[in-house]
Amino acid sequence: MPKVDRRILKSQEAIKKAVVELMVQKEFDSITMQEIADQANVNRKTIYLHYKDKYHLLDNLIEGHIEELRIICSTALENPEEYQITWFEYFEKNYCFFSAFLSGKGAQFFRSRFLEFVIEDFRNGWEFIDSKTKQLNDDILLNFFAPAYVGLVEWWFANGMPYPPNVMNQQAEFILDMNLS
Repeated sequence: MPKVDRRILKSQEAIKKAVVELMVQKEFDSITMQEIADQANVNRKTIYLHYKDKYHLLDNLIEGHIEELRIICSTALENPEEYQITWFEYFEKNYCFFSAFLSGKGAQFFRSRFLEFVIEDFRNGWEFIDSKTKQLNDDILLNFFAPAYVGLVEWWFANGMPYPPNVMNQQAEFILDMNLS
């Protein structure tokens, strides 16, 4: 495994953090590369060493979080006893990112990408075998419940996370179990 330069990782993390912090303040489309550089305390050239443009940076940031959620799901399916963190705990841990990306100032692209991921996870993780669901098409069920789940996450952030992550996870899981399996 090749050794990764810690300075590169530190710069990339500072750049990603800067984007999230700026998105709390304003729409992504109005954020400039210079603002990102200033916020991250790096020069623009450093950003361009790692990312083609701000959209490539945004895509990289989003895909990193989607991949982390994917790892959480695969760990839960493969080794339930090692299951360490729920989605809502991950959302809380990464509050700045998710609140910025799911709020009015957030990127619509993230919401769409997150919805695609939720549909993929539901498709891979739920068995649609119960008699009450046999009459329904899996695609219809997925496209009904996945946006509801994304909406629940948005509601949770928009309302200042009124319930702890474990309550949100238990309630969401109960609703899904009751209706999908």
